[in-house]
Amino acid sequence: MNINEELIRFLDRAVTPFHAVNEIRKILSEHKYTELSESEAWKLQEGGRYFVVRNESSIIAFRIPRRDFTGFMIGASHSDSPNLRIKKNPEIVSDGYVRLNVEGYGGMLCAPWFDRPLSAAGRVLIRHEDRIITRLINIDRDLLMIPSLAIHMNREVNKGHEYNIQKEMLPVLGSDQQKGIFMRLIAAEAGVNPEDILGHDLMLYIREKGRIWGADNEYVSAPHLDDLQCGFGDLMGFLQAETSDSVPVFAVFDNEEIGSMTKQGAFSTFLEDCLKRIASVCGKDTEGYQMARANSFMISADNAHAVHPAYPEKADPVNRPKINGGIVLKYSVKYTTDGIGTALFREVCERAGVPVQNFTNRSDMMGGGTLGNISNSHVSVYSVDIGLPQLAMHSPYETAGTRDTEYLAEAMKEFYSCSLGDLGKGNFALQTYAG
Repeated sequence: MNINEELIRFLDRAVTPFHAVNEIRKILSEHKYTELSESEAWKLQEGGRYFVVRNESSIIAFRIPRRDFTGFMIGASHSDSPNLRIKKNPEIVSDGYVRLNVEGYGGMLCAPWFDRPLSAAGRVLIRHEDRIITRLINIDRDLLMIPSLAIHMNREVNKGHEYNIQKEMLPVLGSDQQKGIFMRLIAAEAGVNPEDILGHDLMLYIREKGRIWGADNEYVSAPHLDDLQCGFGDLMGFLQAETSDSVPVFAVFDNEEIGSMTKQGAFSTFLEDCLKRIASVCGKDTEGYQMARANSFMISADNAHAVHPAYPEKADPVNRPKINGGIVLKYSVKYTTDGIGTALFREVCERAGVPVQNFTNRSDMMGGGTLGNISNSHVSVYSVDIGLPQLAMHSPYETAGTRDTEYLAEAMKEFYSCSLGDLGKGNFALQTYAG
């Protein structure tokens, strides 16, 4: 199985951020990583492999090369994607139908959600004896649909349309004879009675599976490529990297698409808490931690826009990323990329034999934010924003390049095999393991 087939297998299972983190947990466990709890004491050994999960939707994994490590090499991505979230008391019954009450999450493209099979997945919190426990659920069948209005009833629709989610995008679940069925379906999937469900975080996902296509199989299309393609590529590089003098850190945060301002987002203390705790358990005092942080580097990996074949004028006149053209260095007043980050990342990619290209927005268009500058508000380290070029960003079904997945995995393998040395006065060294 090649890396893109593995990516598709991962994406097909990672239908929500909770499922994505659970799949990552399984992969790490298969590679002999030990799960830690934030609520329990950590015992870290030299050569040890560990990970910790927050909210079941964010995860940080790391290795301890030695207790007197010199810094942290951090690769960060995010688990969430724009979608439709299911509200509480979700059923709306009228005119012969049961529909679900939903709301938009993140900056979603609405049109691709219509007229395709959907289902529901997420987590439920249930009463179990004297505890409240979490169970992931996925109703793995074609369950819902958002029907378009026939053109006969809106002759102007092809001239442009503004979607009203509350009116037009409530998915049909069944006939009005099925009133009350939704939470019974959720409870049955969880193996409990409906009254045992105390809370839930549920969302819609499209049933379309990932595919590799194109004249030379050069494209991959799937849900959640933004940003699980980067998360998967980071993970493959992390698992294959050689030991260095720094702690390699693989991080995936939830809620980037709505600003990351949650307890598990990039703006939370999750990363800072983990790094400080690693340093403390390994015997570093406050100054020792600050010295290690000064010798640290973060790659914020979040997919980038490729030049669109129908809208080439939307791209910058000079910096025009192509699918399968290599990893994209992202530049903007909203990103962390500067000369230092550029130089360090280009050095990593040159060592890995991976091509690099540049992205800038048109000067009259503002792009989205990334988790790099959000994370830096708590953990200030040298950093760079990168991504893989893709089309249809924020659609429920996106397209990217098969070679670019491989490029990211190779670059991250090299990155995690290095440590950063801040030599002072703007001078740096990317070093391999000193032994």
